[in-house]
Amino acid sequence: MFTRQIIAAFLTLSMFVMLGNMIKRDHFDSLQINHPTTSNARYKAIKVLKQSIVTIPGSRGGGASKGLWKEDGEALKPCWNNPSPKDGEHSKGFIVVSLTDGPEHHISQIADAVVVARYLGATLVLPHIRGTIPGETRNFGEIYDARKFVKSLDGIIKIAKDQPAEVPVGNLTTAKVPPNRVSEAYIATNIEPLFKINGNLRLETQFPPSAMTNAKEFDYLDSLSCLAMFGSLELQPALKQVIDLMVERLRGFGQFIAVDLRVEMLEKEECQEIGDGRTKWCLNAKAIGDFLRKIGFHRNTTIYLTQSKWHSMLHPLRNFYPNTYTKVDIMPADKKAKFLNANSPEFTKIIDFHICTQSDVFLPAVSGLFYTNVVGRRIASGNAQILVPTKTTVSSSSSPAAYISPYISRKSHSAYSCFC
Repeated sequence: MFTRQIIAAFLTLSMFVMLGNMIKRDHFDSLQINHPTTSNARYKAIKVLKQSIVTIPGSRGGGASKGLWKEDGEALKPCWNNPSPKDGEHSKGFIVVSLTDGPEHHISQIADAVVVARYLGATLVLPHIRGTIPGETRNFGEIYDARKFVKSLDGIIKIAKDQPAEVPVGNLTTAKVPPNRVSEAYIATNIEPLFKINGNLRLETQFPPSAMTNAKEFDYLDSLSCLAMFGSLELQPALKQVIDLMVERLRGFGQFIAVDLRVEMLEKEECQEIGDGRTKWCLNAKAIGDFLRKIGFHRNTTIYLTQSKWHSMLHPLRNFYPNTYTKVDIMPADKKAKFLNANSPEFTKIIDFHICTQSDVFLPAVSGLFYTNVVGRRIASGNAQILVPTKTTVSSSSSPAAYISPYISRKSHSAYSCFC
């Protein structure tokens, strides 16, 4: 009798082990990411199996050698103090601003609008988001959390959630605003006189084809700009959930690199050397692949590209790094119709921006404001692994440390005046 009980117990335990393995296998096999068919090869569905991820000593599931992946540092703390409530009544005037050209511009546009409204004592009308098609607009709340935006600026400026009846939609005087922290002197000279005459103003920020200026001395307006840039804009929950799911899918392979690489820049032949000849305006797929291979990233490394759909110009990168994906590959199928609509690229820009801020490594193949403001967000979160290839990559050091963004290595980014 005792022997039969032992055998029965052993069989029962074996059945539970087999059942557990079946459940585990079904769970991991259910997550598939499909590469599109290319002219060079057919990429079959890649099944994400935890047990199949190649791990080399010194790495965390990314298949790269030691030193390439850095653990995130602690998120920095804001150095600014919120301005105290302003004495006296707000004026009867309104400031109107439209957010345009993607999140990297939205950040500066919001900062300018908040600073101007505070200085003038005006009411800021909750911005709308202008689309790429003439006349197309989106409500602020379709992309950003309107409730949190209003709450973050409570007592600092007055915000009108709806377009006031006394503000004409198409007949407002426009005040030009320089990017990157408008000064009191500029407002007093160029904006305040227009405001006194007209009572209501539309702000339009002028963006040069260059990155943000270096950090400068902290003062009152800098403090207000810091709050507006880093403490007011949060994604609306449904959009944030989609982005978080996409990041989770990428992390199914381990750590990943986000590369801001857009084919339209290459097609317009806008790749040109600037500055001292070491920095390029943009780098093509082959140059990015050669750089990553040179500094030691393994063939199994996962790469996310900001390019929306696959293009033949990207083949040289995927030929060596087969785990290279775009939004089409990792976005949930039931969300593609809404968020990958070619007529409304605002969502794709937002998705790219926030995935680039969350990746384990960020590599800007294109210089500009997107790169600059992604770096600012990464500085705030303590994730400072940002690599910038140079013209002399092939002949120079193969250590990743040699290519850390100068924004980080020199602490020259203006975010360092906001966080400590």
